[in-house]
Amino acid sequence: MSLMKKIYLLSLALITALLTSSCEDFLTEDVRGQENLDTYFSNEEEAENFITGCYASITYDDWWQIDNFWILADMCSDDYWMGNCTQSQDGYIQLAHYQGTGQENGTISNFWQYRYKGILRCNVAIDRIPQANIYDEQKKARLIAEAKFLRAYYYFELVKNFGGVPLMTGFLMPHEVSGITRASVDEVYEFIWKDLREAIDILPAKKEQAAADLGRATRGAALGLHGKTLVFREKWAAAKDTLGLLIQENEYQLMNNFGDVWNVDHNNNAESLFEVQYMYSDRYSLGGCLSIISGPRDVADQDGWAWGLPTANLENAFIEAGDTERLRWTIIKNGATEIAGEDNFAGLIAKQGNANGNGSYCIPPRSNKSARISRKIYIPFDKRPEKFEKCRIPLNHRILRLADIYLLYAEACNELGQDGEACIYLNKVRNRAKLGNLNLTGWDLRKAIRLERRLELALESQRLDDIRRWTDENGKKVICNLMGPDGSFVKWNTDPATADPIEWAQQNESSDKGISFREDRDMVFPIPLYEITISNGLILQNPGWN
Repeated sequence: MSLMKKIYLLSLALITALLTSSCEDFLTEDVRGQENLDTYFSNEEEAENFITGCYASITYDDWWQIDNFWILADMCSDDYWMGNCTQSQDGYIQLAHYQGTGQENGTISNFWQYRYKGILRCNVAIDRIPQANIYDEQKKARLIAEAKFLRAYYYFELVKNFGGVPLMTGFLMPHEVSGITRASVDEVYEFIWKDLREAIDILPAKKEQAAADLGRATRGAALGLHGKTLVFREKWAAAKDTLGLLIQENEYQLMNNFGDVWNVDHNNNAESLFEVQYMYSDRYSLGGCLSIISGPRDVADQDGWAWGLPTANLENAFIEAGDTERLRWTIIKNGATEIAGEDNFAGLIAKQGNANGNGSYCIPPRSNKSARISRKIYIPFDKRPEKFEKCRIPLNHRILRLADIYLLYAEACNELGQDGEACIYLNKVRNRAKLGNLNLTGWDLRKAIRLERRLELALESQRLDDIRRWTDENGKKVICNLMGPDGSFVKWNTDPATADPIEWAQQNESSDKGISFREDRDMVFPIPLYEITISNGLILQNPGWN
């Protein structure tokens, strides 16, 4: 059975019995399944199945554990509205509109809890597999390296969103967990880098990976993640070296056509370093969720949930850049008379009941804030599975891809004053989008790289990370110049002269999103309140959230 099937058909009694408790539950509960754990890793198959459970932790088995947070992250940027204008928005509005009341937010709490569950699984694997009866020592080392890669990824997701977090570095018993406090941001990153360095030394190159292992972490994925984490800490020379090594190894190539990057027919494509593996199964309720969660709401037989809809501000960024190619593969707009890659537009419109009455694609403004949806997670009509509904979509979720690496490398080169080298890799990405070469230096080049990241990686849960970490020419973080009472994004949406007419007319989600942003609070999310309570106050809240 392939890894893809293993991830979604996994039903090990050990994993469900032992590892469904969250990290904080160990403070108050006995470790269930401990007796089985002591005897579980008796052979290679059991060890490999357990690692499969570590991969399954990337998203778990429904939308509310992790996908929900990824959507929220883009909602907190200038790329996504919350979108759904017919249901309660309370679960998102606290954070997406920067109201400062998210300490008990369910999306945040679930994300924190399930990221630590994934870390726990990895810790168990790293702790127990060395003693497993696996005669193939190379295979044993590879499985441990995969767990370290995944653990590093889970900690990266936590530290960039919450700041310093508790470091759980091994499989601990309740009395060992009690009293643990938050590590510093630097300590968390040092731990991430240690895991990734060790994984890089062991994981196979993509070309060395067996077909049955497709989807597992490779050396390239570990190098890419390592380089990205170094960029986030502004370790420019080390980032350039690491990303440069990945580029020099030449195992990945940009897809010739931008539209193929997120094409359901091109899962695990030549550009992809690491992605979530999905397959369709109605019997086992398998597949991805985002195409439905962020699909158009209130359309006959096409009902999505409209959580996370592209902003007109994002569309305008494409238009101002003359970027028609990526725009058509990134945003679909109400009233469209064609959709990029949609070969059965007539069938699609018929399925919608010709809701607009003129043969165009319908995203009703009455229910959808911007009347726009993401093309990247759209599934063409004839490629939709038999049951086109939540958690049945076979489109893999791209986590790390080469265009991201090229732009991070260009950024590092620019920061080091190596602008000629930076332009080479910026232009590789631009040329794929049918845009001409740029020959810039200094801040002009820096702004061009930043714009390119917005356009290339739009709606891929990258934007919030970038605007939080980038510093503008005035010394403030980019997000501080976009959000707040004087923020450019807020002003653009609240000025009738620039605001999009569709968005301006639909105020069930207020167009002043971001006006309450505070620099002293909103650079990170709040630590979930239950974590602070359960630690008896040893885990401290982020500033401004008290």
